[in-house]
Amino acid sequence: MLNTTTTDAPQMTPRDDAKRWLEQQGITEVECLVPDVNGVLRGKALPTAKLLKSLEDRALYLPSSAFLVCIDGRYSGSNDEGFVYQDPDMRMVPDVATLCLAPGAGAGKAYVFADAFHMDDRPWMASPRHVLSAVLDLYRQRGWRAVVAPELEFYLTAPNPDPDRPLIAPVGRNGRSETVQHPYDMAALEEFEPVIRRLYDYAATAGLPLDTLIHESGTAQLEINFLHSDALPLADKVLLFKRMTRQAAQQYGMHATFMAKPVAAQAGSSMHLHMSVVDEAGDTLFAGRDDADTEMFGHFIGGLQKYIPEVMPLFAPNVNSFRRIRPNHSAPANIEWSHDNRSCGLRVPAGGRAARRVENRLPGADANPYLAMAGSLLCGYLGIEEKLSRSPEASGNAYRSKSTLPKTMEEALDRFAACSPVRDLLGEDFVQTYLRVKSVELDLFQSVVTSWERDHLLLKV
Repeated sequence: MLNTTTTDAPQMTPRDDAKRWLEQQGITEVECLVPDVNGVLRGKALPTAKLLKSLEDRALYLPSSAFLVCIDGRYSGSNDEGFVYQDPDMRMVPDVATLCLAPGAGAGKAYVFADAFHMDDRPWMASPRHVLSAVLDLYRQRGWRAVVAPELEFYLTAPNPDPDRPLIAPVGRNGRSETVQHPYDMAALEEFEPVIRRLYDYAATAGLPLDTLIHESGTAQLEINFLHSDALPLADKVLLFKRMTRQAAQQYGMHATFMAKPVAAQAGSSMHLHMSVVDEAGDTLFAGRDDADTEMFGHFIGGLQKYIPEVMPLFAPNVNSFRRIRPNHSAPANIEWSHDNRSCGLRVPAGGRAARRVENRLPGADANPYLAMAGSLLCGYLGIEEKLSRSPEASGNAYRSKSTLPKTMEEALDRFAACSPVRDLLGEDFVQTYLRVKSVELDLFQSVVTSWERDHLLLKV
């Protein structure tokens, strides 16, 4: 007799019933994650019962200094700031919609992202999740929805326990390391099949919307594409992808790095952002029925062109980031736009009306995805609000175009601090926190004497 029992019933999600989902998945521990301004995942690990209790009594706390930590682990507050030493608590409010299995962290474990609030329930606006949410609200208030699709590049490397030594490519399945470029080479991609397979398994378990993967132009450099979706959940998933990639690589004796320029003689790693805007019905606002670009699309690109040079710290957040943004180094150093021209900072990919979008090619893989998305969408929004015109379309090699971008982190921070329209919309809490952290990091870097200086100056000047 045939079994006619159906198994096609919709699967329960954490959004439906967090408690039942946790029980069904056998979760005993949850990592409650709060991304900081550098995109580092901070937070707490707690028993499942504690998480569920916190959803009721809202008594889950984290020191507010979590948003003042520099990339080297130091705090960025000055000695005369009482706030830094008082270090008041902020309330962590888990977003149960983000609950997912933690496949690289052991059985019975899950991840959940949390938003940070003051004790009086005001959003803690130094939080990158709140920053992105606030920008998305600007669109919602106009009846629009921003759609984003990131492309993220990264390198697999041999373990590098000594930071004074350059990175080298890992040994692949054939027992050799890559020494030359293999862009889009399927045989070269196959060398890292065990890591890639493990990564896709992890992503499927955690519900990450991965699309295609290719071998990029650098040695052991890969690129993953995410399916287009709403910005906030995608930013969460980019950070989880980074964590899972490092875990998968380590299991096979490798490191994975998302530095913008990890290898001097190789291409940098980017986080290209494809962006479009749709109405409440999901219909594109960037192309008309005649398939031509809308006036709104032109204004959106005009806003990117005007404001990207002023918000570069959101796309290039580290000193190393600026080593990538140089002409003819596989990364644009301009804000020119064109159809399907990868030498331009702003590319309009080929495709029909429904696929009309612009690709911001300036963010590095080291950028905080919340802030890179917020910055890009805010620039476009300001262009629409101010009815800015885009420049004439570039042609040929746009690497030859004169750059209006800041060339150093110091210049970038100065311009960011002075940009009132952006500063007003991002809010002073975030802007001051971000400038404080990045200024301290810059000062720490400038205090380091590099191997280049010892090599070329030690016995010659």
